Amino acid sequence: MLSILLLLYWTFLKIGLFTIGGGYAMIPLMEAEVINSHNWLSPAEFLDIIAVAEMTPGPVSINAATFIGYRLAGVTGSLITTLGVITPSLVLLLLFSRLLNKLIHNPRAESFINGLRSALVALILLASFNLGQTAIIDIPTALIFTALLIVSLLRPVSPLYFIAAGAILGLLLFPY
Repeated sequence: MLSILLLLYWTFLKIGLFTIGGGYAMIPLMEAEVINSHNWLSPAEFLDIIAVAEMTPGPVSINAATFIGYRLAGVTGSLITTLGVITPSLVLLLLFSRLLNKLIHNPRAESFINGLRSALVALILLASFNLGQTAIIDIPTALIFTALLIVSLLRPVSPLYFIAAGAILGLLLFPY
C-alpha cells in the first residue's frame, strides 16, 4: 500500500510541477500518466472522472486528482494525490511571492507570460481533442456535442447550463 501511495504522490507532484496554465492544461499530462504510463484507468473511466471533476466546485485539476486518488487507493489516495498536485504551486507561491510585484511590470516577464498563454491554448485544445475522441462515441453524442458547440459559439452561456443540458439530453437519448 505504501508503494502505491508514494507512486501516486510522485506522479501527481510531477503533474503539478510541469504543468503551467491551470487545471485544463493538466488534463493531457494526467491522461498520459494515469492511462498511458501506469494503466491505472481506462480512457472511459478517466473521462468520467474529468466530467465529475468539472461539475464539482473547485479547480478541475485538484478535483480530478482527488477522484483519481480515491479510485486507486481510497481516502488516503485522494489525500496523497491532492497533496501531490498542489505541492509545487504552494512551494513556488511561497518562494516567489516577494518577487511577483517586481516581475509583474517587467517587459521580459510579460513576454514570457504571453508565450505561456499560447502554449496553454494548445494544451487545452489537445485535451479537448483527446477527450472528444472518447466522449463522442455515436450519432446521439455527436448531436449533443454539435448542438452545445453551436450554442456556445452564438452566445456566452454559463458552463453549468451546458452540463445540465448535456445530462438532460443524455437521459433523453440514452434512457436505459
